[in-house]
Amino acid sequence: MAVRRVVKAVLIDLSGTLHIEDSAVPGAQEALTRLRRAPVNVKFVTNTTKECKRILFERLKRLEFDIEETEIFTSLTAARSLVEQQNVRPLLLVENSALEDFSGIETSDPNAVVIGLAPDHFNYQTMNKAFRLILDGAPLIAIHKARYYKRKDGLALGPGPFVTGLEYATDTKATVVGKPERTFFLEALRNLDCKPEEAIMIGDDVRDDIGGAQNSGMMGILVKTGKYRQGDEVKINPPPYLTCDSFLQAVDHILQNLK
Repeated sequence: MAVRRVVKAVLIDLSGTLHIEDSAVPGAQEALTRLRRAPVNVKFVTNTTKECKRILFERLKRLEFDIEETEIFTSLTAARSLVEQQNVRPLLLVENSALEDFSGIETSDPNAVVIGLAPDHFNYQTMNKAFRLILDGAPLIAIHKARYYKRKDGLALGPGPFVTGLEYATDTKATVVGKPERTFFLEALRNLDCKPEEAIMIGDDVRDDIGGAQNSGMMGILVKTGKYRQGDEVKINPPPYLTCDSFLQAVDHILQNLK
């Protein structure tokens, strides 16, 4: 950029941007350490619903990332907040490893459906139970609607297709709480003393990370790791502020140009 901009905060996606399952993206740890030395706030924002925040944090520490658990803002946290606000008893379609983040929430005799990524529970019997609850008036809460994500063995279906199937079958629309929702990004910035135009989002999902952030007033840097597919940068309007090969290159750009 010809004109340097004041940047007070950098929001960073996790899966696909810093790591893929139990492997770090090459150079990501060192790049994060360098970013930490800059006068900016750092926060990690994730739609990951396969595991609770504690397990995710432990994974990142094993990969030697400089990160604190309090710096992680997840869509599971946002979903729990909505469940508490609406005072509902959810049928939780999430993996067992994510249930810890809903500890203390009453789930007997459910009158709401909360759906995330739950490969072990996406079977006909469970989906049909959710279908019947929604037909009877239960609200459908989608932790997020990602189409797919990146695993070591390749791309894999996200919760989006399953949420959309329930929406189609019940003729209803889900309330989405994670990325790309504007409320999610603004809540992530809330305690950082930072306006959206003073923040940058780095992620591998052009719609949920970059489109959502830019629709919230932030700048978005798309990285070509994780779930990135060639041509993703032209799938949103406006296009990403910048597209980089990796998180390392994105950090280089921030440190050199946006101060």
